[in-house]
Amino acid sequence: MNELQSDGFGAFAVSDSHGPGPRLMGADTLIGNSVVNHQDEDLGTILDIMLDVRAGTISYAVLSYGGILGIGDKLFAVPWDALSLDTKNERFTLDVAKERLEASAGFDKDKWPHVADQTWGKDARGGNGTQASALPVS
Repeated sequence: MNELQSDGFGAFAVSDSHGPGPRLMGADTLIGNSVVNHQDEDLGTILDIMLDVRAGTISYAVLSYGGILGIGDKLFAVPWDALSLDTKNERFTLDVAKERLEASAGFDKDKWPHVADQTWGKDARGGNGTQASALPVS
């Protein structure tokens, strides 16, 4: 495979890591992590991580907010670079007010937008801000 050694939890030992956590992590270790804002209010959990396979980058995270046991929750496309990893508390921080999530439309888990559409992807990353499913990050 490769010479990196996993710790068994999806984190890989990389000597040149300068971030808040390991430089390389398995995506499955991040899915399900909670997301809070700077006021420590619960904003939901990471439901999925969407990759731009052609570019070889993480496009955005899907944030699940509200609902009970997956029923009635709203989904938001959050630009990956808008999330900050909090390794101490094993969660992400997002600079957005909880009220902004409550007032935003999001999208239903059974009615995903056409994510292959390059316009939607641009909007989800904060392009023109007109896509309802893209989270308006402050």
